[in-house]
Amino acid sequence: MITYALLILNIIFSLFALNNDKLMRKYMFHPYSIYHLKEHYRFLSHAFIHGSYIHLIFNMLALYSFGIILENQYFPYMYGEKLGEVYYLILYTGGIYVASFTEYFRQKNNPGYSSLGASGAISSILFAFIMISPVSRISFFFFPLQGWIAGILLLGVSFFLIKRKRSGKYNDGISHESHFWGALFGVAFVLITQPASLKNFIHQIQNAF
Repeated sequence: MITYALLILNIIFSLFALNNDKLMRKYMFHPYSIYHLKEHYRFLSHAFIHGSYIHLIFNMLALYSFGIILENQYFPYMYGEKLGEVYYLILYTGGIYVASFTEYFRQKNNPGYSSLGASGAISSILFAFIMISPVSRISFFFFPLQGWIAGILLLGVSFFLIKRKRSGKYNDGISHESHFWGALFGVAFVLITQPASLKNFIHQIQNAF
């Protein structure tokens, strides 16, 4: 299955990179190298390496928790068996690229900026899941909330932290831009490919009250 293949690739490449600093620097997201050295592979490669074991574990747990359901249940029902697999791959890889574009244009002349990890793709997976099943329980900082509520809070926190970082008041070293834009891509993907999903989204929330 696609999700298991993605899990294996992420784990293998991340373990290699965590034990080989030269390899990590070569494949991480580095807008300066992409723009000036034409190393376009970094747009994709950075999403298969992680900066720490904790970073890797959290992202892979999220991919497993929500990706399996999307791939095996929701997407085959929504798009058909074969097309569902294609759309699932587009969702994952699209999240990687969309989550990278804003920082690419902002940082392309900054040799000191870099990032890595599958957060953009994972956010796309998570928010596609929320759009399809908005009242399913999701853990928000270990508090279980309905998905649509957790989604609003996650977007709000990401947006707030992006603003704080860009103002110079706070920088935790996390690419909140990846979380934010990856999430919006996940929402847009479901709405564009399945326009009726918006009505179903609202209907599920209304029935939960």
